Amino acid sequence: MASLNVGNLGDYLREQRRTAQLSLRQLADAAGVSNPYLSQIERGLRKPSAEVLQQVAKALRISAETLYVRAGILDEKERDELETRAVILADPSINERQKQVLLQIYDSFRKENAAEAAEAAEAAAEAAPAPAPDAERP
Repeated sequence: MASLNVGNLGDYLREQRRTAQLSLRQLADAAGVSNPYLSQIERGLRKPSAEVLQQVAKALRISAETLYVRAGILDEKERDELETRAVILADPSINERQKQVLLQIYDSFRKENAAEAAEAAEAAAEAAPAPAPDAERP
C-alpha cells in the first residue's frame, strides 16, 4: 500500500505516543480504534478522520488542532501556537493546573506582543512621509 500525503502525522503520532510511554495497543485502546488501524496511521498508510484524530488527541492529552494541522485538515498559519500548546499539554512533569496557568501566561504574552506590533505599525505609518502631491497642470 502506498504512503499517503498526510504531512508528518504518523511520525508525530509515534513521537507523542512514545513520549506518553504508551504502546501502540495501549493508545489504540484508549482512543477506541483498532491496533492495526492506528499502526497504519503511524506508517502513513491511512488518513484518519477528524473524529479519529480527536479521539487519539484526547488519549494522548494533546491538542486535537495540532493533529488536524499535521493531517492537513487545518491551515498551518497557527501551527507554532498550536505546537507550543501541545507541548505544554503533553508535558508529564507538570500538573493540569500548572499547564492551564502556563497557557494563560502564554496567551497574555501573545496578546501583549500583538498589541505592541500593531502600535509600532501604526506609528511607522504615521511617521512615513506623505506622498508628494501631483504637480499642478498648466
